[in-house]
Amino acid sequence: MTGKRTLIIAEAGVNHSGSLETALALVDAAADAGADIVKFQTFNASSLAGRTAKKADYQRRTTDAAETQHAMLQRLELPQSAHHALIGRAKARGIEFLSTPFDPKSLEFLLSLKLPRIKIGSGDLTNAPLLHSLASAGATLILSTGMATLGEVEEALGVLAHGYGGGADAPCIAAFRAAWRDPPARQRLAKKVSLLHCTTEYPCPPQDVNLAAMQAMRAAFQLPVGYSDHTDGFEVSLAAVALGATIIEKHLTLDRNAEGPDHAASLEPGDFTRMVSAIRNIEGAIGDGIKAPRTSEIKNIPIARKSIVAARPLEAGQVLGPDDITSKRPGSGRPPIEYWSLIGTTVARSCDADDQL
Repeated sequence: MTGKRTLIIAEAGVNHSGSLETALALVDAAADAGADIVKFQTFNASSLAGRTAKKADYQRRTTDAAETQHAMLQRLELPQSAHHALIGRAKARGIEFLSTPFDPKSLEFLLSLKLPRIKIGSGDLTNAPLLHSLASAGATLILSTGMATLGEVEEALGVLAHGYGGGADAPCIAAFRAAWRDPPARQRLAKKVSLLHCTTEYPCPPQDVNLAAMQAMRAAFQLPVGYSDHTDGFEVSLAAVALGATIIEKHLTLDRNAEGPDHAASLEPGDFTRMVSAIRNIEGAIGDGIKAPRTSEIKNIPIARKSIVAARPLEAGQVLGPDDITSKRPGSGRPPIEYWSLIGTTVARSCDADDQL
């Protein structure tokens, strides 16, 4: 596994509260922290939620409980024009810009920007028309899988396989399933799609993380799988990297105490920086899987290991018995595994206690 580099996404999301100035500051914070990508959300509130749509519990806790979801989303929208400024700032800071579309027009807009990849959130894993449009455009995709069963993930991948050119038939459930079973379609899919395991709760209780599901998806679909972390802190992200996550996505905020739905499940810049550093250390620590002495420890082999030595003074010609020899440091002489083969042999020369044989 040596040389594997985890793609780290700083999820700015809607933590800008509709302010372009704050959004630009989040780009800077993500770059300063060492993230590879800064991600936002692209949506039109009226296309995303009806006017009577209710908020989730975590949204009611962190915003005006009497406010509708539609009204909240209106406050959190960034206009399309703001995306160009954010892309320019990200490019200047050497970091990739990424966003998640929540409606067809937003997807069309993001596709027009020719971004390296597009992220689809967990809420749209079952939104087959949106997935099919994205795949038909040939876009590289990161797909989040919160709230989903393994079967629902497979169903979404069938939609994508068809969209990427896996079948001549018109889009329909049967065509999607046929595309999923088609080896060439699966190969095209594997070049375009990465999955993210996550739990759609903010913050997510540790007991609901279920990191083993990340490994289950990797085994089931033979695709790169990462982790979108909604827990408090970042230790679960570190565990995910140790378990082979190819991507880590974590919310970034300038102030965890600010009003807004995602701040409480986010990291402030200092902690995000520490998370990135820890992930890079873990990547190096995973190594190549070959069990052999590492360069730094070779010098300690003769110091830490033992050699066979005389347990007491021995005379030349003496036949060695079990009580005549023992093992002590340093390890520069005969290894202790030769203990039994020396019993019954003759001492070649006289020696004192602790002399190596």
